[in-house]
Amino acid sequence: MENDPYRNSARIYDRIFDGMNKGLKLVGIRMFRPAKGMNILDVGCGTGTHLELYQRYQCNLYGLDQSPAMLEVARKRLAGTAVLELGDASRMPYEDGKFDLVIVMLTLHEMSPEMRSLVLEEIKRVLKKDGRILLIDFHTGPYQPLQGWVSKIIITCAEIAAGRTHFRNYRKFMAEGGLTRLIHQHSLKVEKQQILAGGTFSLYLAG
Repeated sequence: MENDPYRNSARIYDRIFDGMNKGLKLVGIRMFRPAKGMNILDVGCGTGTHLELYQRYQCNLYGLDQSPAMLEVARKRLAGTAVLELGDASRMPYEDGKFDLVIVMLTLHEMSPEMRSLVLEEIKRVLKKDGRILLIDFHTGPYQPLQGWVSKIIITCAEIAAGRTHFRNYRKFMAEGGLTRLIHQHSLKVEKQQILAGGTFSLYLAG
């Protein structure tokens, strides 16, 4: 894909971000304890580090991403233990009601408002009736003094560096209420919630 925004950064992505992101992923696992045989999908799976944490639970792992460069790294990391697909999250190549858990981490804020809505409806389609969605993304505040505001500045700089379109979508995501508004718009029922890093990240387990 010639316009792959991660073609130059996929190989070093984890060195930059995985230290921060791994803590969020581990909190997510505590919020929804996976069990053997469950079907788990990571939408926007990137380099596969999130799915890698689920290997020990003997789940059936699936990942979807639009970046060929990121998926190349993920395939090497996961070594055939997950089914990885290159594709559009608004038109997923999965049957209705397939997954026990769908993970969406730091992905929705990158999308246009219209695409976010399409993706969430598609996630609801592929989710089992008793399945759950784990949503992890930037929180709209309030932020705690020092830790929260320092984290917010770092996040904003990273989003600016990601490019004009990415930053525009991030700003719209934050201005429109982030995950809280999306959860309400799509009639999701929140079971568990965590706000971390001084108020800069939110995690929701919903169904």
